[in-house]
Amino acid sequence: MAASAEKHNLKEGKMKAVIAGTGVDEVLSSFEENMEDTYYGYVTYYRKDDVIIIPRHRKNHTDSPSMVNYKANISALVSLGCSEVIGIYAVGSITDKLPPSSFALVGDFMDFSGRSISFFNGEENPLKHTCMDNVFDSELNRKIKEAAGCELADDIVYVMTNGPRLETAGEIRAFCRLGADVVGMTLATEASLLKELGLRYSALAYSINWAQGVRGGEMSFITSSDTSKLCRHILDTALRALS
Repeated sequence: MAASAEKHNLKEGKMKAVIAGTGVDEVLSSFEENMEDTYYGYVTYYRKDDVIIIPRHRKNHTDSPSMVNYKANISALVSLGCSEVIGIYAVGSITDKLPPSSFALVGDFMDFSGRSISFFNGEENPLKHTCMDNVFDSELNRKIKEAAGCELADDIVYVMTNGPRLETAGEIRAFCRLGADVVGMTLATEASLLKELGLRYSALAYSINWAQGVRGGEMSFITSSDTSKLCRHILDTALRALS
């Protein structure tokens, strides 16, 4: 049995963590690189004092959203004694609630990825159904808002697709009718696994483009430079919230 997947084995430690994707490589040079061996595979993480950063797609963004070893990443956080986790997610905007170049807290999510990833799937651990209430920690959200120093929405609805292909205009229209504000490819899997293991978790989404068909014409992204600056600002906010 995978001990890291047993909720009663979760040890409240002083370590805190950020899981991030697009743009995170720019800041890793100031953190110490380490490796953690888990039941699900090795995880490379970066540490400074009592804060850990895991680049979910690995350094240089080599793993597609559907190929990320999510269970290994979350298991590493547990074995390293992390008690609080902030996820940072690049998204495409569906509604005006989160236009490109802005960021906000995620309040709910929908999963259309078709993935079946769980610690309690009846294989390495007994089958268990986890309730998805209060996925995002209110106290951690409060700390993030305080660290941001500005008004920060906390009711963004994130819809997840499998990737790596982007969504069609028809899919985006359907997601909009269902109530989604942004679209991405990673949050729902991480949120579910973190909830299964009882870690305190908040999610920050930042928009790098309008989703397909929302503004007409070809899809365009904010520049790489603007993406890096935005990611750095959000990461700094997350680190202040965890300090």
